[in-house]
Amino acid sequence: MSSETPSQLIHALSQRVCQQMSKTVFGREDSARMLVGAFLIGGHVLLEGPPGIAKTLLAHCFADSLGLSFKRIQFTPDLMPSDVTGVNMYDQNSASFRFCPGPLFSDIVLADEINRTPPKTQSALLEAMQEKQVTIDGECKALSEFFFVIATQNPIEHEGTFPLPEAQLDRFLFRLILDYTSPEHEQQMIESLSAAPALKAGAETPSTPVVSSEELCETRDKLRAINLSSAISQYILSIAQETRSHADVSLGASPRAALNLALAAKLAAALEGRDYVIPDDVKQMSIPTLNHRLVLNPDLFDSETNTQKVLNEILDRLPVPSAL
Repeated sequence: MSSETPSQLIHALSQRVCQQMSKTVFGREDSARMLVGAFLIGGHVLLEGPPGIAKTLLAHCFADSLGLSFKRIQFTPDLMPSDVTGVNMYDQNSASFRFCPGPLFSDIVLADEINRTPPKTQSALLEAMQEKQVTIDGECKALSEFFFVIATQNPIEHEGTFPLPEAQLDRFLFRLILDYTSPEHEQQMIESLSAAPALKAGAETPSTPVVSSEELCETRDKLRAINLSSAISQYILSIAQETRSHADVSLGASPRAALNLALAAKLAAALEGRDYVIPDDVKQMSIPTLNHRLVLNPDLFDSETNTQKVLNEILDRLPVPSAL
């Protein structure tokens, strides 16, 4: 076991993975850091943004940098739940049924354009994301201990999309809004990738693993050791309760959301080199942790901007604990 403090372990691992990913994905260091953090917490991540901004590449490079298995599911309107989870098929040679696992049986699963498939297929992920298992023909089948979903979705204004139900959104730890990178990073991407050899069918992305499975397990355990005082936990609870009573919100943050915010605040503290949480950690993580969990009243346009406005209003109004 390492003699480093929890924050040192987490910070060092995050730095290694992000530096490795930056060799292939340009200008996404913050998103990469949040992916690493979500994985260590044991949550899942929803990426939202226009097509062609490297959401899929980001997920693939992340899996490669961790040295974990990776599967991609392209969600389409005609995708069936069994296409995601797998199915029992009859084997004539053995005169018995055998299980053919779906792409969920992987360490890291990219659910690409998840909101282009109907709710029936979207729901195939619910049990997997919460309990790391799927039930097929009444039999429970365990998923990988590292099971981690990175879902991408097109903005809901785009045609052919099915908004994710609240129960599924609540199972994502973070919702990250990706926009176009800076002109400098975009030019770097153009010059680098236009000169690189063409990627052949079936070839892997050029990332190589920089951590071991043992390091991942150890660092996951260490994250929980970051200190969260009673005053900070009360502050988190107050934020959650305010979202439930806010005049513009019809559905506020769930108890799962409050727990996720506490874990996210521990992550923020560790990435700053601290083994204890301060109020600024909670504030920093409130938007990515809660922005997809609030449902605004019908008379308001339920947009990212309005949701963030409500959250910022709550954070500005609540007193910040002075004693930690």
